[in-house]
Amino acid sequence: MDGFSGVQAAAITPRGKDGEVDFGAAFELIDHLCRGGANGILLFGPPGEYPAFSISERARLVYLAAKRSRVPLLAGVGSATLDLSLELAREARDAGAAALVVPPPLFFRYDQDDLRAFYRQFAVEAGTDPPILIYRTEAMELETAIELAQSGRFAGVVDATGNIDHYEQFLSASVPVLSGDDGLAARSRGRGIVSAAACAVPELMAALHRSLRAGVESESQALDHSLQEFLRWVARFPEPAAVKLATGLRGLKTGPLIVPLSPQKQKDLDSFRDWFQRWLPAVRKLSANA
Repeated sequence: MDGFSGVQAAAITPRGKDGEVDFGAAFELIDHLCRGGANGILLFGPPGEYPAFSISERARLVYLAAKRSRVPLLAGVGSATLDLSLELAREARDAGAAALVVPPPLFFRYDQDDLRAFYRQFAVEAGTDPPILIYRTEAMELETAIELAQSGRFAGVVDATGNIDHYEQFLSASVPVLSGDDGLAARSRGRGIVSAAACAVPELMAALHRSLRAGVESESQALDHSLQEFLRWVARFPEPAAVKLATGLRGLKTGPLIVPLSPQKQKDLDSFRDWFQRWLPAVRKLSANA
């Protein structure tokens, strides 16, 4: 998957006070990610909380972001229905998106034959330009993803399950794969990754990718140690609460979470805020020297 190598930053979606997309803040975030070393940007993936926004808002942001970004833009087109995902796909294609990222349809549980039917029909109607990446969650079995990827209609798989054995099986089956789990960044040995952490600390993920590609083991270990510290905090909260707060602590507008946190989670988030502000300067220095 040479066209999507490196770090693809999975961006949050900044929100205004009434829950709408904050376009100005989104442009500032795109600039931040480009400066931070991201090789590409995914809009409206899971960290982008895509179910919270209207089709028209999503289409408009993808259109404007494709013009703004200095790196390729990947458009998440997940929705509850095939028709809406295809509408988003057409808008993204016309906007100049570099790829479509398609998760399983929302909300209901679908059997594997239903998922195969969904993806095949999507591919038939969406075509091959731009290329289509399957976003694999726990809802999709490994065999289903491999079968679809080997059909020739898809450019590859973003595997967000965090299962290193499955990741290796994709490689063994000659299926182009990007890790969609930050916890596997080091174990993917410098191959491409779709990274939520890169939204908050793009310089860390870019430096880790560089060091892995260069084979500098001591440097990679130090960077991965810092990443794992961050991820242990992130895992304590609903996605993308911690990443969103950390991104805001970089001086960017993010807006409110789409759902409130419990009092205990809010207290923990305040602790995370204090920790992140102490942790960040050393990580920036480490990343700059890598």
